[in-house]
Amino acid sequence: MALGSSSLSSSLRFTVSDRPAVPTDTPASAQQTSSTTRAYSPRLRTALVLSGTGTAGAYHAGVLRALHEAGVKIDVTAGRGIGAVGASLAAIDGAQDLWGSTGLWQGSRTAHLYQWRPVLRLTARVLGLALTVLLLPLAAVVVGALASFVAYLLRVSAVPSDAITTAVDQVIEWALSPGAVLTWLPLVVAPALLLLFALQLGAFGVVWLRARRHRRIHGALWSTLLGSPIDAEAAQDWFVDGLWKLMRGGASVAQPDVKDLGQRYVELLSENLGQPGFRDLLITVHDLDGQRDLAFALLSEPYRGLFFGGETGSGPVNRSLEALDLAGEPGHCGFDACVAALSLPALTESRLVSFASSGSWRGETHRLCDRPDGVGRLLDEVARAGVEQVIFVSALPPPTGPHGLGSGRQDGRGRIGETLSASESAAERSGIASRTPLFQAVFEIRPQHNPLGPFDFRGCYDERSDRHQTLAELVERGYEDGRVQFVEPIIGASGEAIESGQTRS
Repeated sequence: MALGSSSLSSSLRFTVSDRPAVPTDTPASAQQTSSTTRAYSPRLRTALVLSGTGTAGAYHAGVLRALHEAGVKIDVTAGRGIGAVGASLAAIDGAQDLWGSTGLWQGSRTAHLYQWRPVLRLTARVLGLALTVLLLPLAAVVVGALASFVAYLLRVSAVPSDAITTAVDQVIEWALSPGAVLTWLPLVVAPALLLLFALQLGAFGVVWLRARRHRRIHGALWSTLLGSPIDAEAAQDWFVDGLWKLMRGGASVAQPDVKDLGQRYVELLSENLGQPGFRDLLITVHDLDGQRDLAFALLSEPYRGLFFGGETGSGPVNRSLEALDLAGEPGHCGFDACVAALSLPALTESRLVSFASSGSWRGETHRLCDRPDGVGRLLDEVARAGVEQVIFVSALPPPTGPHGLGSGRQDGRGRIGETLSASESAAERSGIASRTPLFQAVFEIRPQHNPLGPFDFRGCYDERSDRHQTLAELVERGYEDGRVQFVEPIIGASGEAIESGQTRS
């Protein structure tokens, strides 16, 4: 949908600082300043930064389509969270597989992403069945009371009701008889509870065996049985299958394991850096065990040396712990990092990633996941990669002012999504505001209104339009916003400026 000039000004922001306060360890290419506001320039090193969780990837796909059709030059693709999916595919000239008719965001498979864990869903169904059976006698009494009232009304109205009364009495007598109760309990409730125990025990065994292969775990048995509430494996498998479909093309080749697929991906990108359609890649994730953010990058020269040769924290040792070069030994776990970006802290199981024994982490296995408020760190690393102008894409609308309240969500995943969105939105605003001096220009593309939460893959009800909105509409909204907020006003204005300059010369 087209946006007016007032909404455009609030959605799009590109700023340049007169006196930027650039950290001393920032590469020289990121320290360039300008005393005047500069428009978009294809000569500057440009990064496309994708940030978001869950359904935000559909919006990213629409924006990528708009930029692709306009031929916008992008040198670096960077992402966190679900943005790692778009960044990974766009880096190897595969962004079309995001929005196409058979793309990742157009299939029915997305409806099953980030669901409650299967064991929790089965537990709820088994408990519901057992509770229903236990409440059958009470339900029979309630139904009998209602039927007796109806029979009384019929009798008052001179309508025969003896058959109804007799049938109700027989049902109540049967439901409360000792023989029936002793039949329900051992034949239905007891097996249901045994099945529930077996499911929980099996889930515990799977988690324990999977983790035991990599590292020791400890804690209360009940906490291990419960585990994380949301399942991220479906999203990770969805990403892996989509990437392999792109890489194999039309060949009928069996899909390799994740480690081998990651190695092939790194080799493909390394061998084609600098070729049309291939771009530098930068992904950030959070290391729960190392208590620091990690930046996995595959960069072309000379930016690779500037990125990995700098210092941060107390010295170069910390930099080697936080910045991992996918072109080197960390390349074998680089794809794991992309998959780990789909894991949410505390809500899903973290991704176990084993580092190289000769690397800075000495072969340790760490738990990696996304950090929803890590936008600032992502922009810091983008600046280190020599980027001069940024196109920042987010599916979160600008914050509302007075009289902008809406109904809160009552479903479990909806409430979790609201909390995540609020945290991400605040982190994006503060991160962009504080990192703008690192770049010559920062362009933002975001919707004016987005009713879909991070986990609304099957769509949701929108109060403003009083209808159900789908994920496919979010892809189209991203496409429209990409054109209206960036391609037409920024690329178009830049082209007009170039033409007028050539005319004057």
